[in-house]
Amino acid sequence: MTGHHDHSPGLEADYKTGMRAARLNVSVSLVLLTIKFYAFAVTQSQSIFSDAMESIVNVIAGSIALILFGVAAKPADHDHPYGHGKAEYFSSSFEGGMIAIAAIWIIIQSVEALIAGVSPRRLDFGLILVVFAGLVNLGVGWYLIRTGKRTKSPTLVASGHHLISDFYTSAAIMVGLGLVLLTGITWLDPAVAIAVALHLGWIGFKIVKGSTAALMDAEDRELLETIRATFSKYMAPGIIRIHYTRVIRSGRHHHIDAHVVVPEFWSIDRAHEETNYFEHQVMNDYPFEGEIHFHLDPCRRAYCAVCSLPGCQVRQEPFKAEIPHSLEELTSPTEPRGFKLEV
Repeated sequence: MTGHHDHSPGLEADYKTGMRAARLNVSVSLVLLTIKFYAFAVTQSQSIFSDAMESIVNVIAGSIALILFGVAAKPADHDHPYGHGKAEYFSSSFEGGMIAIAAIWIIIQSVEALIAGVSPRRLDFGLILVVFAGLVNLGVGWYLIRTGKRTKSPTLVASGHHLISDFYTSAAIMVGLGLVLLTGITWLDPAVAIAVALHLGWIGFKIVKGSTAALMDAEDRELLETIRATFSKYMAPGIIRIHYTRVIRSGRHHHIDAHVVVPEFWSIDRAHEETNYFEHQVMNDYPFEGEIHFHLDPCRRAYCAVCSLPGCQVRQEPFKAEIPHSLEELTSPTEPRGFKLEV
């Protein structure tokens, strides 16, 4: 049994909003890249170089995200029955990998600067440019995260978090440059750059890990909790228990598989009608686009104590209480065979 949830006008609006945000990301990243490399050319500061390297990542990753955002928005077709949404996870993975590569490059450059004893210059001017770039990244990053959550775009959310991390990078560089200006200790500059690179490497690792988990449809406990709460909200007599729930995520489109226990004496027509209505209610309240596929299991008279169906023809014991679904039951591949009832 399958229920489908598709709001075309909403999808179109979200796509346009997401595309505007993705274009803004690339445009701003190009401007900040120019500013940061100019600051590096003037100051020869390794910490400013690390900030500029991260901006290269922003431009490349943002450009790829812009392309893949359009791919991900394409509807399902014969060759891609679950849609093209997973393209966004490729974008996030690439972005995380680029961040990690940039971190390695920054460390190499900074170590070379430490060994050579390179001294930065005009740090007061460089500091002003870093402060400006950091504040711009903070504002754009916040906007991308907010837009990404509203449009259900993991690519925009990942890009936003990257820009926010870029702001923290800039903040650390501000502190480092300030210390160099106050103390005159020039080796603090590449030391700060190395610390920034290590932080970037960790950020890149987390982005790749999260995107890989989504590509492989790893279990998402938070998402399953949302499904559990939505199922519970619309449970009705005859929808007795639900188990073996799994989710395939394809960007903002989710395919949910689950087993639902229904009265064993229901006809195919009745089971189809009742579960279709249940699916429709659930998907209208679910925060993502998608569909549900229900496998129907007969009750086998094993759930009488927790089944509130009136006028049951095969009831063997009276209904005692409704038992909330746990995540363990919801995801278990086997049907529950017992319930602890407090009556």
